[in-house]
Amino acid sequence: MHEQLVITVGAGPSGLAAAGCLSHFSIPYLLLEREDCSASLWRKYTYERLHLHLRKEVCELPHVPFPAEFPTYVPRNQFIQYMDDYAAHFKISALYNRAVEYASYDERSKKWKVRARKINGGSDDEVEEYLARFLVVGTGETQEPFTPDIEGLDSFNGDVLHSTQYKSGKDFKDKRALVVGAGNSGMEIALDLANHAAKTSIIIRSPVHILTREIMYWTSVMLKYLPFSTVDSIAVLLSKLVFGDLTKYGIRRPPEGPFSTKIKHNQYPILDLGTCSKIKNGDIQVLPEAIERIEGNDVLLKNGRWYQFDVIVFCTGFRRSTNLWLKDDYLLNEDGFAKPSYPNHWKGKNGLYCVGLSGRGLYGAKFDALNVANDIKSLL
Repeated sequence: MHEQLVITVGAGPSGLAAAGCLSHFSIPYLLLEREDCSASLWRKYTYERLHLHLRKEVCELPHVPFPAEFPTYVPRNQFIQYMDDYAAHFKISALYNRAVEYASYDERSKKWKVRARKINGGSDDEVEEYLARFLVVGTGETQEPFTPDIEGLDSFNGDVLHSTQYKSGKDFKDKRALVVGAGNSGMEIALDLANHAAKTSIIIRSPVHILTREIMYWTSVMLKYLPFSTVDSIAVLLSKLVFGDLTKYGIRRPPEGPFSTKIKHNQYPILDLGTCSKIKNGDIQVLPEAIERIEGNDVLLKNGRWYQFDVIVFCTGFRRSTNLWLKDDYLLNEDGFAKPSYPNHWKGKNGLYCVGLSGRGLYGAKFDALNVANDIKSLL
């Protein structure tokens, strides 16, 4: 049994932010990561053309801004470089290949008991046990890739990918490609496929808000000075002016504004990078219904129409597995997000904290990490 002051779980951006803030106060900690590297999602499970969707000043980690020479919207490789430099700056080191299997507060010792499996790649994986006064869950929003259970998917004769497996559309030239899921990743992957001459379709079932990066930035600034409802109305008006009526192309807009939709339903607006133009000129076909079943290369949608595809890319998001190992009923819900309301979502009971689980992306993770480190410092 190894005893620590603070144990932080996860070495992605959220975990690194927590570790950086603890290091800033010279608070000792142990960082556990199930993969063999930090920021594994960005290193191993993202597509090549990915950039940060928001401006760099919104996405920086605590205490260390992005280099001035980095572009406004930081590309994948430079973001990885930034995180490596961040870890070096604070001398952050993690114990890799440690999959946390159990964490529970022990009333007798007044400490968290944490059990992690050291992954060796064989059946003889070692189990390590720790005690800690404080436990920080920094596993982030993107943990377990989710692919829906669809009848006949196993019979599909083409390529089936989750967005975490997709790299570039260059391998799918002239192929009939279906993108399932119309979040930011789905819309950008559809654009990438179309740019590489794939015959691309995307399923957009639910109403979505589509904004430009500029609209998103300036309306976010307006939130500091204008009422929420006013900014929502301005964002919708600007979207209509830029994109026109998208219902004729199969895209509906939610009844609530983009910021209300984000707060109430945790649904991010789409930041368009050129997908709408491809939809309007026919390079990307919008399909309005979910998949009913698959037979070989034939895909039946719930509207009764059949289509043929050579590749399906599921951009259907992630599930969080925290509930499988964290034995606590107060801080996180079954889907791994914070139960307490913002802005008090980051602190649980008995020295339990979370970073990056409020649905506010990197910006939220930054302030979570600052709050957690400040609170631990005050208790010490």
